[in-house]
Amino acid sequence: MSKQTKYIIIAVSAFFLLILLSDTFYVVKETNQVIITQFGDPVGGTIDNPGLHIKLPFIQKANFFEKRWLEWNGDTNQIPTKDKKYIWVDTYARWRISEPLTFFQRVRDERGAHSRLDDIIDGETRNTVANYNLIEIVRSTNREFEITEEIQELLETKEDLLKIETGREKISEIILEKASIVTPEYGIELKDVKIKRVNYVEEVQNKVFDRMIAERQRIAAKYRSEGDGNSAEIRGQKERELKTIQSKAYRKAQEIKGKADAEATKIYASAYNLDPEFYQFMKTLETYKTILDEKTWLLLSTDCEFLKYLKSTRK
Repeated sequence: MSKQTKYIIIAVSAFFLLILLSDTFYVVKETNQVIITQFGDPVGGTIDNPGLHIKLPFIQKANFFEKRWLEWNGDTNQIPTKDKKYIWVDTYARWRISEPLTFFQRVRDERGAHSRLDDIIDGETRNTVANYNLIEIVRSTNREFEITEEIQELLETKEDLLKIETGREKISEIILEKASIVTPEYGIELKDVKIKRVNYVEEVQNKVFDRMIAERQRIAAKYRSEGDGNSAEIRGQKERELKTIQSKAYRKAQEIKGKADAEATKIYASAYNLDPEFYQFMKTLETYKTILDEKTWLLLSTDCEFLKYLKSTRK
């Protein structure tokens, strides 16, 4: 046998030995738990001790499962409430594999577990939500909230519908409690179930939006009306104050003007008393200026006093 052939045989042997060893040993991490199967059937119990472990190569297979809490997000479901309101309910949950052997035998893997959780949690959510009014699904306490026209109508007719006796948190606990009864059959432990989102179906949602818009428009119209009323009141007050100021100013101006006219009359009277003939002459000229223009015709006698200063005087 040649040296080259020996090297080939050694290399091939080492290769097969490496494959054998790699399929013989497996590592279990802190976050894993393992079920060993032989020809598809489980053998032994759950292996959850971290470290290096051995199995029969090629015959046995190590199936790894998570130890940690896992997340489940459900599909949004359309559910009718007790008061006949159709809503979309979106839920989520936290779960873990509590019994790996049972889990492997019943659902095989996480995909199968999610499928079972869909059936279990969605079913319990539907049954539980259908037993309560919408306000119980939405609210958790009886704290005060804004009273709209729709709620005001309920207060006047069915006030008891607005009282929270169970609430959203308690309803979530009820769903968890009921679902937790079924999940151990599949080696699953539920930690928490919560209602993530609640919304009206599209048809009802549009009606709600229309009512909200109408409500806001009504409030806006109310504020505009109040603003217009306040504006008119302010304008009226301004007009009254303005007229009062103008009236006082006019009266003051007339008083000043009257005093000035009296003073002027007094001065004129003093001046004209010195020469009455001159006063008469000035007054006559003022009268001429007032009543006579280019188109004025007067028929007067020659001895009219009005023509006194128009006559030619000869000395």
